[in-house]
Amino acid sequence: MLYGGDPFRYVELADNVRHVVRDGDTLFALAGRYFRGLPRPAGLWWVIADFQPEPIHDPTLRLAAGRVLFVPSLRTVNELVFSEARRRSAG
Repeated sequence: MLYGGDPFRYVELADNVRHVVRDGDTLFALAGRYFRGLPRPAGLWWVIADFQPEPIHDPTLRLAAGRVLFVPSLRTVNELVFSEARRRSAG
């Protein structure tokens, strides 16, 4: 877990995106790309980090080219990460 709330763990869902890491990809850039339209999308890097079957514990480490990352859909982020119940449990 990379932040103060409950961990956001991997769940196999039909609308997950499988992203194959390319040289230069970062969690910050991927979050900005996949979560565009949400407030401060690059700041949601932890969602991608926590959502892996084996969570990424250090966002500063270089992502290995060819690694497959699972990215939750905007629907999943809105329904699970930004849900009212989750906000209450973090507060």
